[in-house]
Amino acid sequence: MSVVAARASGAPAVGVAPVARGPRRRLTRFVLPAYSWLVIVYLVIPIAVMIIYSFNKVATALPQVSFGWNGFTTQWYRQWSQIPGLTSAFFLSLKLAAVSTAIATVLGTAIALALVRHRFRGKLAFEQVMFMNIAAPEIVLGVSLLGLFVTINVARGFLTLVLAHVMFSIAYVAITVRARLSGFDRSLEEAASDLGANAWTTFRLVTLPIIFPGILAGALMAFALSIDDFVTSNFVAGANPTFPLWVYGASRVGIPPQVLVFGTFIFVAGLLLAISSILIQRKKV
Repeated sequence: MSVVAARASGAPAVGVAPVARGPRRRLTRFVLPAYSWLVIVYLVIPIAVMIIYSFNKVATALPQVSFGWNGFTTQWYRQWSQIPGLTSAFFLSLKLAAVSTAIATVLGTAIALALVRHRFRGKLAFEQVMFMNIAAPEIVLGVSLLGLFVTINVARGFLTLVLAHVMFSIAYVAITVRARLSGFDRSLEEAASDLGANAWTTFRLVTLPIIFPGILAGALMAFALSIDDFVTSNFVAGANPTFPLWVYGASRVGIPPQVLVFGTFIFVAGLLLAISSILIQRKKV
């Protein structure tokens, strides 16, 4: 309006000068995306190499991983169960991850609800212990658990593995669910109570659907930590090695190509679970 009035009155119009973009702004516009993509490529290259060489032929008589390209084959995917020790270790890791994730998810969700909803004596100390569990090196956890199991005379095996994996997974689940609960609107639960719903019905129909994305994210993290763990499992596994322990032992004499097949399967399954989690969270929003 002021420009139009100025033109009508014959006065010179005063325009707004465009904002000049300095060299720093132009540099940041290209450097940050380039840096981000370099980091992504750096993380993806080892996985891509694993997937590609899982289709590589072996030129030697003894089937071992070779990083010289000998031709494309799907032989190792057809013979994925030809290594008995590897197959049993892989399924042991899956079983261990499933059991420990289920227990850690239930206990971690209960801990998150208690920390957010209630006040009790020792709450601050409990939170500090939970964060110390995350910050503590794995070798410290492994040595301490080994000392505990030896002291109370518990034979090392699947039970000790489950206890160890639940112990270091609970804190991750609790923190993830707690973050989801921090912005929870309690008036929704109060409305359900006013409509006649009891505590369990309110939790099942109101609270749980809202915090489910956080629970799912914590469960996926616990599953990934369990199936990937090496240091702590090395101390408490006993005679039955998990998949990472078996691969480490086989690396001394030669890794069979089926290891890359199982690694590809784990990556693809984890990727599908992550995509499913993102889709569920978007649907909830």
